[in-house]
Amino acid sequence: MRRSRKSSLMPTTGTTRWDRETFFVLQLAACISFLSFLYYLRQGDVLLYGDAVAHINIARRVFDSRTPGLLQLGTVWLPLPHLLMIPFLLIHSMWQTGIGGSIPSMIAYIFGAVGIFRLVRCGLSFHSQPDSAANGAAWIAAGIYAANPNLVYLQSTAMTEPLYLALFIWTMVHFSEFVQAGTLADERTQLAASSSLVKCGACLAAACLTRYDGWFLTAAICVAAVPIIVKSRRNSAMLLPGFKTFIVLAVLAPALWIAYNAAVYRNPVEFANGPYSAKAIEQKNPTGTTYPGSHNLPVAFSFFFKSAELNVAEGVWQKFWVALLIAGVALAVIFDRRRWPFLLLLTPVPFYMLSIAYSGVPIYVPSWWPFSYYNVRYGIELLPAFSVFVSLTIYFLLGFARNRASKAAVVFGTLIFVAGSYVAVWRAKPASYQEALMNSRTRIALETELASTFKKLPSNSTLLMYLGNHVGALQQAGIPLRQVINEGNHRPWEKPADPQGLWERALSNPRQYADYVVAAEGDPVATGVRKDELTPMVIINVSGQPPVTISWTHRQSAQ
Repeated sequence: MRRSRKSSLMPTTGTTRWDRETFFVLQLAACISFLSFLYYLRQGDVLLYGDAVAHINIARRVFDSRTPGLLQLGTVWLPLPHLLMIPFLLIHSMWQTGIGGSIPSMIAYIFGAVGIFRLVRCGLSFHSQPDSAANGAAWIAAGIYAANPNLVYLQSTAMTEPLYLALFIWTMVHFSEFVQAGTLADERTQLAASSSLVKCGACLAAACLTRYDGWFLTAAICVAAVPIIVKSRRNSAMLLPGFKTFIVLAVLAPALWIAYNAAVYRNPVEFANGPYSAKAIEQKNPTGTTYPGSHNLPVAFSFFFKSAELNVAEGVWQKFWVALLIAGVALAVIFDRRRWPFLLLLTPVPFYMLSIAYSGVPIYVPSWWPFSYYNVRYGIELLPAFSVFVSLTIYFLLGFARNRASKAAVVFGTLIFVAGSYVAVWRAKPASYQEALMNSRTRIALETELASTFKKLPSNSTLLMYLGNHVGALQQAGIPLRQVINEGNHRPWEKPADPQGLWERALSNPRQYADYVVAAEGDPVATGVRKDELTPMVIINVSGQPPVTISWTHRQSAQ
């Protein structure tokens, strides 16, 4: 099939959207996604992360609860990932196995790989059809992204990182295309620029409802878009409508979440300073010790960047990745400033520096004190930057190569480097997988014991239980959440307590409302329930976890 010739002044946004190569990237990513998911599902690793279990059950309780509804979404965690899981979690088996929470992550992973491919190919083909070097760099970038062992594991879980990364990447795709088209003066390209900007705003809105990283990204994109609009004053009539829509979309999602918190919790920033926020959890630290990077931006940078290195390589390989990243950034800044939109891929760096230093968000890496794994997965947010800037370095090296042999050597060397790095990661086990595995052992052991005990109770029993800690036991046992009175059965706008709420009434008179009370030492049930008429039945002790007591309330329906 003969390709029609396009003018060198035509933007690539209209000619490189969904061709055979793009679909091939999609198909390869889909195969990797499905096969790796099956592997981790068979290994029983899909629900290792406690946060993954929590995400699934937040989504589930929107419709499976004594008080169902959108208020079950709670605060702190943003709602979009949970809303996307709901259709899949309607099926009981997909909830119990965790599959329903993995599906949105898998879809996001696939489109993230496609987005990286399109971002690099269009970004390196400024107003022209992509040449072989641009195509090669795009394939390298997509390969680095899609084959990353840490992302391959995370996309098999219900964690929010894969969804956010996909939205982040597609935000950059549309913003890059807006910048390219916005530099041209003809009417067609200005309309394309306006359309790209609106799509960018839509992706930003979704990102802002997925992770708070998106809020910082929104501010950066808005600032970056203004000079393009100012420089295109002659075409403002075509660009301004799209720019206004973009601003509305970009601001709408954070505004809605702030309004939701204000209306429901009577605190617009409940997610930032409420009792379940990272800041509140930090203040509850019984030892009083601070984590590395607290109120120290340079240390915060070191820990975040080290976590990013751990997400792409092991040992000495990390130095080569960092060198190629720095080279790509320098090439974009010094030699070809038209690639400046790529620099926005680095926005996770200042965001996580500020989060670690001032928002109570610690990151622990195994090579530095306190020599542990905690939030190491946050480093995956720099994977798009590594993918794009390393491929940009290779693109320039291909440009310097004078013959086919030297170009082939560059491509072959790159493939060996990426494959060698990722093989080393697989041998050592991906950092995100190790984090999930190490931090889940005692929790899963306790939840397995709890689930085994729950299965012995009458099937129609009503439980009084705090779900913030061990909701996974109910999921393992297959007990519907509507059979459990929990902290979600509370009207959050009633502060500090809700005497008429089901949660408070059950705590004060458990015999009237529940058949069994499940209390872990120190949790709200253990500290708040009326105990004088409870008969302890089972006490479950697992090393590393507070003991859990299951008591009978003497309610007649349980006999």
